[in-house]
Amino acid sequence: MDVVIHHNRQCGTSRNVLSIIEAAGYRPVVIEYLKEGWTRPQLLALFAAAGITPRQALRTTKSPAEELGLLDPAVSEEAILEAMLRHPVLVNRPIVATKKGVRLCRPSEVVLDLLERLPPGPLAKEDGKLVIDEAGRRLG
Repeated sequence: MDVVIHHNRQCGTSRNVLSIIEAAGYRPVVIEYLKEGWTRPQLLALFAAAGITPRQALRTTKSPAEELGLLDPAVSEEAILEAMLRHPVLVNRPIVATKKGVRLCRPSEVVLDLLERLPPGPLAKEDGKLVIDEAGRRLG
């Protein structure tokens, strides 16, 4: 298993990251976390490997974070984690794991840091910005 992506097919950034991975020739394991949900050990391991906290991984827009009161700085990391277990959509995405590490791939070109081989160019991300030129060189 070279690449694992925790994916939400309704998210443009997540779809773009998946297409970058596939364009590089990988056949990733795709985990649709909205369907499968999360486990506490899984989230803790992903966050630790990515070097982020639950608060840093919290999806604050297009999620129930505000309604649940999770945007208040006084809310504990534990409370955020518990909410993520009940509401998988609260975890920002996509999270990608490879031999090179684990990252929350926002913006989508962050995934290039995790790949041992790059996709051929030219390649643009979801906003049209070129991230790999015609010669296959990474930009930016």
